[in-house]
Amino acid sequence: MYIGLDLGTSGLKGILIGEDQSILAEANAPLEVSRPQDGWSEQAPADWIAAAESVMGQLAAHGLSDVRGIGLSGQMHGATLLDAQDQVLRPCILWNDTRSHEEAAEMDADPRWREISGNIVFPGFTAPKLEWVRRNEPDLFDKTAKVLLPKDYLRLWLTGEYGAEMSDAAGTSWLDTAARDWSDDLLAASGLSRHEMPPLVEGSEVSGQLRAELAQRWGLDQVPVAGGGGDNAASAIGAGVVRAGQAFVSLGTSGVLFAANDGYQPDPATAVHTFCHALPGTWHQMGVILAATDALNWYAGLVGEDAASLTSDLGPLQAPGKTRFLPYLGGERTPLNDASIRGAFIGLEHATDQAAGSRAVLEGVTYAIRDCRDALAATGTQITSLLAVGGGSRSDYWLEAIATALGTSVQVPVAGDFGGAFGAARLAQMAATGGGAELAPPPQIARTIDPNAALAEAFDEGHARFKAAQAAIKGLT
Repeated sequence: MYIGLDLGTSGLKGILIGEDQSILAEANAPLEVSRPQDGWSEQAPADWIAAAESVMGQLAAHGLSDVRGIGLSGQMHGATLLDAQDQVLRPCILWNDTRSHEEAAEMDADPRWREISGNIVFPGFTAPKLEWVRRNEPDLFDKTAKVLLPKDYLRLWLTGEYGAEMSDAAGTSWLDTAARDWSDDLLAASGLSRHEMPPLVEGSEVSGQLRAELAQRWGLDQVPVAGGGGDNAASAIGAGVVRAGQAFVSLGTSGVLFAANDGYQPDPATAVHTFCHALPGTWHQMGVILAATDALNWYAGLVGEDAASLTSDLGPLQAPGKTRFLPYLGGERTPLNDASIRGAFIGLEHATDQAAGSRAVLEGVTYAIRDCRDALAATGTQITSLLAVGGGSRSDYWLEAIATALGTSVQVPVAGDFGGAFGAARLAQMAATGGGAELAPPPQIARTIDPNAALAEAFDEGHARFKAAQAAIKGLT
């Protein structure tokens, strides 16, 4: 058996799988976010440990004597600062904290950062957070002996050893993403060195052994703890998206178009994230939009309806109408990299009823995902198979719109868990057995939704109208 732990923003999830990767048990513990000032987002690392204690206690009730490995997944980019005695110096600054936007812009203006890291320096990344601490909390910066990502603080607690892996480290802005190693130049630019950073391993490699005290408490051996992966990379392992051409589209609160690559091909100007994957010698790219089901839920609240009923009553796929929706309710990542842009309904007329509004919202998110696809294609990334996950994937209307807009069939897996915890458990199995990508097969497919050839031209024309509206809105913000 193998355990996967996924440290999310709102909770920690644990999953127990068998040798055949069947799910034997699950456990959850909630987490809260502190927002002491506008734009700040923090968590106490002690709460992560308490949540992990709870989750492991729940799993231990199922018997863990046959567990052979533990894997880790987690929220990316968080800055966890420790002193020389491994004491936490301040609450962790999370991925969605925007206080360091000025520092990020200054770093991004220096071409070394994009050249070495392969990415724009976004405010949510780790390096600008440390620069903010250096400028605003210099006493704490001077005491900082180690900088850990959230899941890697759990690793320290589990094993007593420092460690990080490539997929999560790539989101710090300090990684030489091509070389899969810390960049001495970028660390020095932040007033840091390798001494403050944990050693790096691949996600499928062993990073340490479970401490004897914890093993005894939970009734298992001193098993290996795998490197693991950042949340999206671990989810890709769970969904079997590990080889070039494979991709998934996640329709959750935000939207992600994730594609695996067997080579390194960055293009920061596209606002595509180019990170290491959780397997050796592989990379991945992501287009990220900030409102997917979030946009539909917003519209449902606006018209006083349930989001699921809005999509279930739409009938067969229709050609896009005159009404257009831009889903930029709180800014956008790919390809706009614009925190100030805002959404809009355009082309409202007497014929625009609730159903037309619902279709426009789904189409707007669909076109934002197409923009991500186009941004990935600009880097040379091609998608040959596309898996749909997330709550929005329950709408066949939406999936057919995406398939038609992208010209790519969308596969819907048989119901199951393909998230970070499952991927982390798979990585634990790889680390314990020496296995690789063969232990991360794609899931069984329930059905495939093909592009609607009769509407392909209409969706192309709709995307052109969407781009025109996008340009008009950018001029107003």
